[in-house]
Amino acid sequence: MFIRQLNYLVTLAREKHFARAAQACCVSQPALSAAIRHLEEELGVSIIQRGQRFQGLTPEGERILCWARQTLAAWEGLRQEASIARTCLTGTLRLGAIPTTLPIVSLLTGPFRTAHSGMHQLVQSLSNEEIIRRLDDFELDLGLTYLEDQHLEGFRVLPLYRERYVVLARDTASIGDCEEMSWQDAAALPLCLLTANMQNRRIINAAFRRADVQPAVVVETDSVFALYSHVRCAGLFSIVPHSLLCLFEIREELAAVPLTPELNRSIGLVALDHDPLSPLVSAAWETAQSLDLEARFDAAISGAYQPIHTNE
Repeated sequence: MFIRQLNYLVTLAREKHFARAAQACCVSQPALSAAIRHLEEELGVSIIQRGQRFQGLTPEGERILCWARQTLAAWEGLRQEASIARTCLTGTLRLGAIPTTLPIVSLLTGPFRTAHSGMHQLVQSLSNEEIIRRLDDFELDLGLTYLEDQHLEGFRVLPLYRERYVVLARDTASIGDCEEMSWQDAAALPLCLLTANMQNRRIINAAFRRADVQPAVVVETDSVFALYSHVRCAGLFSIVPHSLLCLFEIREELAAVPLTPELNRSIGLVALDHDPLSPLVSAAWETAQSLDLEARFDAAISGAYQPIHTNE
């Protein structure tokens, strides 16, 4: 019952609403409220600020919430460790991925499932900042994100590939059959880019500023697949990470031209640097270390597709 009470508390803190928290926990609202009252009685402190609606946690409640999250994470690790003894690793691996990596996240989740068929995986599209916050709050197990961030100090980091940027076009004729393109020339194209609040767009904007040009952005979207659609069907151009090319059937439908000077960012997995790692995180980490995503994506930029291979 104590673990369940802690789960109710963490869920209530996340939802900030008794009814929604109860629904998320698949219990009635009175049952959730009673369980938290019993937790307060057992610990001898007031956790919830009392009122007709949820008004937040008391200062003591905020400190207890931190311990509750750590306890639930440890409990889940214990359950996973026990599952190993049953020869099949089970449980849910919670992975947060920045939006531009979502199209290629299956190149990770596929090998994870192959290695551990009993593993369930939950993938969420999140900003870099939200990934870091949720890892800190034990709401995620792994993040797939940019690694050049000062807030990642103290995290366990696994570089997977360097993201290189290219101009995406409907065909080579529309960009003059060139083999590379400057940021100044790219700025003159009618562009479809991700929205300004997204990290990918901020990186691209910074590159245009360094080139001292203002891009002609005619469509903005928060969907990577919408970028593809506007290039494919609306005659626009886009700037995307080269990792996406392996999924866009570049040889048959689109053309990609590297930008110069080259813009690249390191992408990889991050996790809380706890020892020991939970069995699920440890298993996923080990599998990811055997993948050569860099070679696959670099091959895609020239239209040559190669299967992922493991290092012997």
